[in-house]
Amino acid sequence: MNSDKIKGAMDDAAGRAKRQVGEWTGDTSTQADGAAQQVKGKVEKAVGGLRDALKPGTTTNRDVETNRDIDDNTDRETIRERE
Repeated sequence: MNSDKIKGAMDDAAGRAKRQVGEWTGDTSTQADGAAQQVKGKVEKAVGGLRDALKPGTTTNRDVETNRDIDDNTDRETIRERE
């Protein structure tokens, strides 16, 4: 987990709490601030996820599927060669 994800989770939680307090007190300004902070947190978490996915040396599901396809094709070719 990187710092973007952590900061995003904190902003999301703080924004949720602020929005809830605004709802309880009827303060629309606090509600709006909380909602904006929640959005900011969600964006930060998404950026963190993207950075993790783009790190060198990490494999994605697509990489695993591609490797599996290559292995399947290699196995078929090996079987054909033995016949």
